[in-house]
Amino acid sequence: MIGIQPIEEYARLISDAKQHSVIDGASSGTEKRYQVLHGDYPDPDALRKTAAAIKDHTLQNLASYLEQAESSLLASGAKVHFAATGDDAKQTILSILREHGVTSITKSKSMAAEEIHLNPFLIENGVECLESDLGEFIIQLDGDEPSHIVKPIIHKNRREIAETFRREKIAPDYNDDPETITRRARVYLREKYMAAQGVVTGANFVCADSGRIVLVTNEGNSRFGMAPVPVHIALVGIEKVIPREKDLAVFLNLLGRSATGQQLTVYTEFVNGPRSANQPDGPEHFHVVFMDNGRTDVLASNCREILRCIRCGACQNVCPVYRQASGHAYRSNYGGPVGAVLSPLLFGDRFPELADLPKASSLCGACNEVCPVDIPIPDLLLRLRDKAKREHVHSPAALPMGPFATLATSPSLWRTAMTMSKAMNHLPIDVAPIKPLQDWLGQRTLPPSRGGEFRRWFKNRKSS
Repeated sequence: MIGIQPIEEYARLISDAKQHSVIDGASSGTEKRYQVLHGDYPDPDALRKTAAAIKDHTLQNLASYLEQAESSLLASGAKVHFAATGDDAKQTILSILREHGVTSITKSKSMAAEEIHLNPFLIENGVECLESDLGEFIIQLDGDEPSHIVKPIIHKNRREIAETFRREKIAPDYNDDPETITRRARVYLREKYMAAQGVVTGANFVCADSGRIVLVTNEGNSRFGMAPVPVHIALVGIEKVIPREKDLAVFLNLLGRSATGQQLTVYTEFVNGPRSANQPDGPEHFHVVFMDNGRTDVLASNCREILRCIRCGACQNVCPVYRQASGHAYRSNYGGPVGAVLSPLLFGDRFPELADLPKASSLCGACNEVCPVDIPIPDLLLRLRDKAKREHVHSPAALPMGPFATLATSPSLWRTAMTMSKAMNHLPIDVAPIKPLQDWLGQRTLPPSRGGEFRRWFKNRKSS
């Protein structure tokens, strides 16, 4: 639709430095993924299809697999909780921490926790909560929000990070050498690990047959977080369940290659309940909080395929709109093509506010081509556009397309308009009849109108 959408406005105002950081980070991720995935597998598309089939089967039988996962977790000594909403999940986690007298935790990277704004909630309720993933740690120091599913600080450069460390006294002076930045963060965080009383993590997968949760990181921060504390809480979206441990052979090989261009992520941890008697360290109490928070509604919609997502960020890396706008333009923790589908669905009460996101796509199909679980994202975007039309939801600044529809469905009017369209070549932008149309034209360079040329050519060709 004609008009300046919120995501478009954000992209227009983004700084050159931030845009360059996003473009460089995203494009390098896409290149690495292609090299590793296609170098290791003669037919990676077959692997994607297999992963999609496993996910679809799981979603079709989600209730039974959740029940099996609960039984397996309980048998391993874990305690299982179910949260219908984000508020329920936050209150459940807070009550667990209070039950065990925990007032200080470290937290590993979790999109589910970002989704419900867990950190500020816990801090407001007297729990010291520190992000231990390096990128998320920097985000927390800056009071910022992540801009990418896998690389939360893709929008920042090393100079900004060095300044943050100097300002927050993480470092004694300014130094933007990446190794120095990492070493200083390591020294600071290791003291926090030892002082913490609990840890909150997400989970990349939960195996229904064994009850083991799988954590995938490149920094080992979840392992550091679990080692010295008595309480571990895993916040897990209900769609993270998979049927069997042997299915991990498919998903782990796809996740590492799609997310970071690695054959396997550096740390792949299997958590099989609380610490046993013969283990020297680790949490004595293990709680798993399965969160719905709109996922059941998504499952019942015609966009249920989006719940296949394994949070690799490959669709963000390849998307031309995301590269120009960055993740913040999507106004939720899920940016890029996956966010353009998932956010309007998960946050249903915000659908009118987020209705521009499904339109923030060229429908080029690149997101579907790189998705490790073969989510048909362009099709889902069209379904959401149709949903907005049927529900009479117009995104901000959008103009109705009724006049164009009348023009395009009337051959005589269309021919007349095409004949007269050459006048647009000489029409000043500021005299466009509608203000949003002026704004739209003011940010675009349109090709010269050649109305009528094709019809004239076709008519002459037929007669000859």
